[in-house]
Amino acid sequence: MRINVLQHTPNEGPGSIALWSQTHGHEMTVYHPAQFNGVLPSVADTDLLVILGGPMSPNDDLDWIKEERTLILEMLAAKKPIYGACYGAQQIAKALGAKVLDAPAKEVGWAQVTKESDRIPGLPETLVGLHWHEQMFEIPDRAELLFSTDLVKNQGFVFDNVIGLQFHFEPMADNVREMVANDGAYAADPANALHQSGQDILAHGVPSENQKIMFTLLDYLVQESK
Repeated sequence: MRINVLQHTPNEGPGSIALWSQTHGHEMTVYHPAQFNGVLPSVADTDLLVILGGPMSPNDDLDWIKEERTLILEMLAAKKPIYGACYGAQQIAKALGAKVLDAPAKEVGWAQVTKESDRIPGLPETLVGLHWHEQMFEIPDRAELLFSTDLVKNQGFVFDNVIGLQFHFEPMADNVREMVANDGAYAADPANALHQSGQDILAHGVPSENQKIMFTLLDYLVQESK
């Protein structure tokens, strides 16, 4: 399987998604459209598209952001699987005609999410994900609400072979250290409703089950594409 990853900022990489790819013997290529003039993979060369987070908004008037949504629509038309995290999930939602808007609360840090759908087997009722956002997506018409938090209801959606999450299961311990080292000031903002500093985020650590959850989500996407 050819996995193409769209990474939008240096400190938010594929994390355990890369480990999943290696475990299954897949080929993974990481693209950096924000840094390299909007270079994107083709649908023909993509069996699974992963769209990661970033500090930009799908509402920004940039050509490469619009071109990403064109790629998403082409992937959907080809019935190929897509996984989106944070900004990536927002991009999928916007491509499907849903709005991306300011969330009712800025969430930066670890917080419990509640499962709202039984569509994906093997997920626990509650999980703890890493949140790093102040915008949110509306749930697209074709999608089902997958996860929620007390502060922001729309935390995830699923339909067919597409999953979008407003938060992150993919970061491993080194990835979290990288995020805090480079973007810890984002957590220090008094508007952060989770009231966690960078040191709080590091001290919490990555929940041991998060890698398994990430693998479960990706396994589901592959199975649904068969």
